[in-house]
Amino acid sequence: MSRFLPPLSSPTLQSAQRGLRLAVHRTGPVWLGMFALGLGLGVLVTSNGLPWWLAPILSGAVYAGSVEFLLVGMITTAAPLSAIALTTLLVNARHIFYGLSFPLQRVRSGWRKLYSMYALTDEAYVLIANLPTSAQTSRQIVWIQAGLNLSWVSGSVAGAWAGATWLQDVAGLDFVLTALFIVLAIDAYRTRPDKTIALAALGAGGTAAVLAGDAMLLVAMGAFLIFCLARHALKQRIFNKNNDKKA
Repeated sequence: MSRFLPPLSSPTLQSAQRGLRLAVHRTGPVWLGMFALGLGLGVLVTSNGLPWWLAPILSGAVYAGSVEFLLVGMITTAAPLSAIALTTLLVNARHIFYGLSFPLQRVRSGWRKLYSMYALTDEAYVLIANLPTSAQTSRQIVWIQAGLNLSWVSGSVAGAWAGATWLQDVAGLDFVLTALFIVLAIDAYRTRPDKTIALAALGAGGTAAVLAGDAMLLVAMGAFLIFCLARHALKQRIFNKNNDKKA
């Protein structure tokens, strides 16, 4: 049997251990935040009278953050399948924009790419996009996503089993997701401060919240994408004109 198992000191195992330690160092606090958020989902599932095993099914199969919270309410009220499908589409449409700049090409091998696409969430995108280019390795990307995934699922199971008894009256669990996004946004701005981009994002979000209703995320991210593309095109045109003058 031992000839089929790599030795404990093999270079492959050592490299995997280094990758895990780096991922924990870089994103460990966010993993804890995802676990706490999963607790909230588990508590919500059982407090609505749903079976505990629905929490790991939602967190593992859907794995889309805010959608799971919405689905709990829609399942409880027996919402029609068409309404559930449309709501999921509108809320998760933001992932289309993530795919435009997520460094999936750095992930090696087919199964890792498939898992990375499945595990692409808001938190994973922000954390990986803010890594230095040299740190965006295949192993590091997968470790970060796996840590977030495991934290989310295990948190939902813990919340479903125990949260309904001693966490059901704790106020503020429903704000964990919002708080986590705020912290990630602040960290992203500190890493790459750009007042124009920050103001454009706030403007797009605020305007969409007032005018777009339930389609707020889709409209806000679409408007923000158009702004970024227009800004890039303008900068490129100015750059080309300056080069033509120098020539």
